[in-house]
Amino acid sequence: MKADRTTRPASPKARAAIPPAITAALDAADDRKARDLVALDLRGLSDAADFFVVASGTSDAHVRGIADAVLDRLGRLGIHAHHVEGLQSGRWALLDFVDFVVHVFHPEARAFYQLERLWNDAPAVAYAPTPERKV
Repeated sequence: MKADRTTRPASPKARAAIPPAITAALDAADDRKARDLVALDLRGLSDAADFFVVASGTSDAHVRGIADAVLDRLGRLGIHAHHVEGLQSGRWALLDFVDFVVHVFHPEARAFYQLERLWNDAPAVAYAPTPERKV
């Protein structure tokens, strides 16, 4: 699924503006081959969270694997989810870290909920791995 607005690869300067925990979540999802990774900057737009990380998996198992990888990577950094939903079903996993929320969707669920469209006034930066991470 493509966002309704144009997103661009993260420049080094834009990537530096993304907090390290967000980058770690994006990297963990990318390591598990998540699709359509994007970070939405909600600062100034919502009191619920500063960022949404949105990613897609290709199947229920893939969604669960991506979510588990994010939880594991952030846990090793001492960052633990306050609340987790949907991990068992695999259609939409929501990982709430208070300051940011990671949404991992099955493509059909992502198309249905359209978070990028709902938050279309939030600046979005498409995830691009740093050159040293590219294989």
